[in-house]
Amino acid sequence: MTAKKGDWVRIHSILIEAEDRAPRVPVDTAKVPYELWAKGLLITGKAEIGKKVEIETITGRKISGEIIEINPSYNHDFGEFIPEILTIDKQLKDLMGEISQ
Repeated sequence: MTAKKGDWVRIHSILIEAEDRAPRVPVDTAKVPYELWAKGLLITGKAEIGKKVEIETITGRKISGEIIEINPSYNHDFGEFIPEILTIDKQLKDLMGEISQ
């Protein structure tokens, strides 16, 4: 798929390699690179996924990185269903009813 100038894209870039991290960061943090993921409008002409491009974010910052997605969506959830929450909900409502009476 090809993105063209003005398309909404998601980019990725490594800002600091793991071996270049500051010596004071926690050990588990020092093992991985410092990475950037950002969404914005493609500034450079046409580009395929995997190509290095420049984008302008919604806040006006201009940054570069490798296109990883074209027209990215927002996807998140609140995790797996936890049956105990239903019991807690009922207990809380009962307790609040007692307090407000």
